[in-house]
Amino acid sequence: VRAQGDTYQVVADVSQFEPPDIVVTTSNCHVAIQAEKVAEDGTVCDTFTHKCQLPEDTDPLSVSCALTEAGMLVITAQRR
Repeated sequence: VRAQGDTYQVVADVSQFEPPDIVVTTSNCHVAIQAEKVAEDGTVCDTFTHKCQLPEDTDPLSVSCALTEAGMLVITAQRR
C-alpha cells in the first residue's frame, strides 16, 4: 500500500488474466484480489491471490479499481 497525497494505492500485475477472471473484494479495510484462469477442459491452470490491509484512516466507501491496458490492477482509496 502506497500513500500518494490524500489517497492510498495498491497495484497488482494481473496481465496474465482476462478482466472477467479478476475479482476484487473489500471488507473491514481489507482488500482481496483473486484471479483464476480456466483451461478449455475446465481445469484451473493459473491462479493469483493477494490480500492487504488498508490503513485505518481509509474511507471504505471510496475504494475503486481500474485495469490498465498493460494488465496492472490499480486499487485506490481516499484518506479521511
